[in-house]
Amino acid sequence: MKKTIFATLVLMIALPLAAETWKNVSLMDADCAGKKDQMAAPEKHTKHCAMMCSKSGYGAVVDGKFVKFDQKGSDMAKEAIQKSDKKDNLRADVTGEMKNGEIVVNKLEMNK
Repeated sequence: MKKTIFATLVLMIALPLAAETWKNVSLMDADCAGKKDQMAAPEKHTKHCAMMCSKSGYGAVVDGKFVKFDQKGSDMAKEAIQKSDKKDNLRADVTGEMKNGEIVVNKLEMNK
């Protein structure tokens, strides 16, 4: 019985550590992610456009596909983009967990 309880506790502690990191992914707003020309060259997506379309939420281009962030991640992306000196090529390292087709973001760091 004690082994079962211990194993359950270990599993409960380890589950939150199942985060993934996506390195050097392009950040994009959801509106522009629906446009073929933007998805064909996400590095050309501008900060100006990303800020204008911020209400649609943000996500990352992962392996050529747009994956939306959860609300917290979207807020983190907006703040990071806003603070960035970059005019385009909005890239970041994103740490989080893929859940129900979106990334639940724990950490987002803009790349220089």
